[in-house]
Amino acid sequence: MSERQDVTGGCLCGNVRFKISGTPRLVEYCHCNSCRKASGAPVMALAGVALEGFEFSQGDPGCYVSSPGVERSFCSNCGASLTLFIKEFPEEIYVSISVLDDPTAMEPGVHIWRSEKLPWFETADELPRYLQFKFQGLLEESEENT
Repeated sequence: MSERQDVTGGCLCGNVRFKISGTPRLVEYCHCNSCRKASGAPVMALAGVALEGFEFSQGDPGCYVSSPGVERSFCSNCGASLTLFIKEFPEEIYVSISVLDDPTAMEPGVHIWRSEKLPWFETADELPRYLQFKFQGLLEESEENT
C-alpha cells in the first residue's frame, strides 16, 4: 500500500479542494455498480483514509446518499466525484484517486466487488481480486480465482 503525507486534490473546475494527511488504510479498484455509475468508468480507484486526516479546504461539495448508509460527495459545479463515506465505518472516508493532484501518490493494491464487474472489462495486473467487500474494512474471504 502506498504511503504519503499531505496529499491534495480537487475537482475538475477547481471549486472544491481537499487535503489528506496520513497513510491510506486501503487503496483499491472497486468494480461495484454504484462506483461505476458515480465515476462514469468501468472501475473506480479509491483510497480509504482516516476521516480525521481528511478535510475540504475550499468549496462546499454536494452530497447524496447513493445506497443505504453510503454518502458520496461531488462538485456541484462540474460534477466530479470526490468521496465516499460509509456510515457503518465512521472513522474512514474513501477518496477518488482520480481527483488527486498527483494520482500516482496512491496506488491500488487490490480489486474489490468483482462479483459486479463488467464482463467485457479485464485487468492484466496480479493484484488480489475479491468478490465482495465488508464495510468494516475487511475483505471477504472468498477470493476470485480468475
